[in-house]
Amino acid sequence: MIESRCGIKCSECEYKESLGCQGCLNIVKPFWGEACSIKDSCESRGYQHCGECDNFPCDTLKAFAYDEKQGDNGLRIQQCEIWRNE
Repeated sequence: MIESRCGIKCSECEYKESLGCQGCLNIVKPFWGEACSIKDSCESRGYQHCGECDNFPCDTLKAFAYDEKQGDNGLRIQQCEIWRNE
């Protein structure tokens, strides 16, 4: 089951409960700012998640996945690959 546009597993995210986040599949604006470029990119192209894109994984997703503070060392990229192959 797809949980996010970028591959984050919302069911395992600490913000789901603490901030009441419903995940990017179910919100218009993310809790952390005005917009999410990954969410916007997927939705504008009609993709459920990044793994559906011909440019996967793009530089934006890689930067997000390997960000020093918020990254997960590529786990979200791996998750998009799993969703792509289901």
